[in-house]
Amino acid sequence: MNIVLIGIRGSGKTTVGKILARKLGRELVEMDGLITRKAGMSIPEIVEKHGWEKFRDIEEELTGEVAGRDNIINASGGGVVTREKNIATLKKKGVMVWLQADVDTLVNRIGEDTDRPPLGEGRSRREDMELTLKERKPLYQQATDLAINTENKTPEEVADLVINLLTIRGFTHD
Repeated sequence: MNIVLIGIRGSGKTTVGKILARKLGRELVEMDGLITRKAGMSIPEIVEKHGWEKFRDIEEELTGEVAGRDNIINASGGGVVTREKNIATLKKKGVMVWLQADVDTLVNRIGEDTDRPPLGEGRSRREDMELTLKERKPLYQQATDLAINTENKTPEEVADLVINLLTIRGFTHD
């Protein structure tokens, strides 16, 4: 069974994923990194040259490849939930864990990270985050098997909570 971390950018998927991988002795697959390696360019470059649709196409292709593996930690991209096919594919061998945080926390975590291009034109980082979260929240809710609020928790505490809750709910993670 794979553990698939979903959530908006800045929710802690990669950071928590690294800790889960270490604690559970599993490989971490960081999807944004996989996409940039396949495309041979950064996410901002992909988006600038080819648009978000092309980025989502690459993401969908790689999601299909990664979802077929076993016992990995998948730190998905924040927008993986925007395509139903991705969710169906990931759920075949994975438990979906939604890492949640409020807009203030997300904006603070991201800061001015230039590897994260805005999802809409002419919006501040905060506006972009608010609108994106509003659009995607129902998609995360639909996709998730387990939701964890990361507010006021260290990444280590979040990882421990993921492991404990998956154990309580009967998901195997060894």
